[in-house]
Amino acid sequence: MSVVLLSILIGLVAGVFSGLLGIGGGLILIPALILIFKMSQQTAQGTTLALMVLPIGLLAAITYYKSGNVNLVVGLLIALGFFFGGLLGANIAVSLSNDILRKIFAAALILAGLYMIITK
Repeated sequence: MSVVLLSILIGLVAGVFSGLLGIGGGLILIPALILIFKMSQQTAQGTTLALMVLPIGLLAAITYYKSGNVNLVVGLLIALGFFFGGLLGANIAVSLSNDILRKIFAAALILAGLYMIITK
């Protein structure tokens, strides 16, 4: 399969999961870029962040908004924090080794999953 078709397929899968569950970048794209395209953790994270600069979730967000499932005030405030937090996190991430960053990423996924399983 060509890189173009494979990239579009991965984007489609991530988009479906993003629209369905609100996940995509961290849970789908980063592991896919590492496993399929053999990217380093930093490159996979940077690529995922770069593609999210565009309004990737715009159509899904409009769908949620139309159904009354978007809190614009909270969303905009979080976006403000995310904007500056992303800069801080990126500076930390590029200073870490690939192995350490991958372990931190995996631990974050495990902890988030465990939290979702054990809470009501």
